[in-house]
Amino acid sequence: MRVLALDHGTVRIGAAICDPTGTLTTPLPVIEPPEPASVVELVREREVERVVVGLPVHLSGEEGSQAALARSFADELTVLLDVPVDTYDERLTSRMADASRRAGSTAARDSLAAAHLLEAYLTSLARNGEA
Repeated sequence: MRVLALDHGTVRIGAAICDPTGTLTTPLPVIEPPEPASVVELVREREVERVVVGLPVHLSGEEGSQAALARSFADELTVLLDVPVDTYDERLTSRMADASRRAGSTAARDSLAAAHLLEAYLTSLARNGEA
């Protein structure tokens, strides 16, 4: 199943996609400005079967204003798309993206965060027997 992960922000959206087997994740160019129509186009172009939007949860597990914005964005996408749209905890993905950059990755930080989000999401699906 081809899944698109989004690291939603107010300035840009980091994006990453997996191959149809759900094995390899690839960061994509960031989406600027962060408009739902751009995501809809990307879903159609890449034949995406599911979208996951990162949910910025505090380390304590509480949701703040950024999480509310991400949920609202996911709700917008649900109305516009004919594929399932999920949210998934994105804690520490930005730190992981920074580590990837230090290790030599040249992809945008937001898209690297989306790639790490996607890897965690796919692992979760496999653990729950949904992959």
